Amino acid sequence: MNDIPHNYRMPAEWEPHTSTWLTWPHNPETWPGQNMEQVESDYLQIILAITQGEQAHILVQDKSVEEDIKTKLLSSGVNMSQVFLYDIPTNDSWIRDYGPNFLVRDTEDCREIAINDWDFDSWGRKYKWELDDLVTSIIAEQMDFPKFKPEIVLEGGAIEVNGRGTCLTTDSCILNPNRNDGIRRERMEEFLKNYLGVSKIIWLSGDLEGDDTDGHIDNLARFVNPTTIACSLEENERDVNFLGLQQNYERLQAAKDQDGNPLKIIPLPMPGYVGSENERLPASYANFYITNNAVLVPIYEHSNDEKALDIISSLFPKRNIISIPCKTLIWGLGGIHCLTQQQPQDTYSSTSIEADPSKG
Repeated sequence: MNDIPHNYRMPAEWEPHTSTWLTWPHNPETWPGQNMEQVESDYLQIILAITQGEQAHILVQDKSVEEDIKTKLLSSGVNMSQVFLYDIPTNDSWIRDYGPNFLVRDTEDCREIAINDWDFDSWGRKYKWELDDLVTSIIAEQMDFPKFKPEIVLEGGAIEVNGRGTCLTTDSCILNPNRNDGIRRERMEEFLKNYLGVSKIIWLSGDLEGDDTDGHIDNLARFVNPTTIACSLEENERDVNFLGLQQNYERLQAAKDQDGNPLKIIPLPMPGYVGSENERLPASYANFYITNNAVLVPIYEHSNDEKALDIISSLFPKRNIISIPCKTLIWGLGGIHCLTQQQPQDTYSSTSIEADPSKG
């Protein structure tokens, strides 16, 4: 259906999940020059952490690879009762960007789940994307989810919500002419408000050196509770990312939420230069993922790893903080958050809307 999802909203990531959707890494071109066994090893750590608190729904290329994947999951200690495999072919593994954007609508006696099926064109037609663009429709049909079709391009990594009515995004990405032929800001705000159930949009700008998404918000700034944002901030004034991240930090300090209240902004350090001599990669600690009982945080063998872990731990005192090695995964130009997509709990709880990880 193409109707506007009235009274639906996109929940915050810390609200209870039924499951997390992922796509098994299968395309060596995504991780050029990297050992795919190492990619799978790091990926298995993500699945192991997720399945300790919720189900993992994993897309695989076809049935012929299922047994091999099951063997790898079992040997990594994954509880297979929490894993569900789906034979849905894809071009790539970044399901955050092409997968379902889940919505909820709560009534007095039930919760309804629906999804937005945004168009996907591989971050401005940079890579092959035709299979990825079909994924949400296939999942909606197989899982019998009501589906809304906004009929514009929007990636999941480009939006961040607090579940109360505020959305963070970047104009460098979602207003980029390579997405929607130069859509006006006012028109894009209409889409975000109508299809995410938000009333306030906070616009940031710019991207990290090496970022092929044109500036996804999930590398730059993340809500950690309804009133607090962790913001990537580069400490080295000579670093190419310093100025843009500083400008975003200052913009957030002046921003207000959906009720007109100021937000608390927590600086999150950067992991410095990650990559080769000839190519810098868009490494960021902000690309963490919040599960039901943990926060999965990327680390890069940098001196700031521990500092970032300590900050994120202080922001999520009731969740386990699990570090995930991402020095290989980042060669795909994405991280943990990019590889995951949360499906909200389908049982309404009066506490779920008010969930605040800083208060348990």
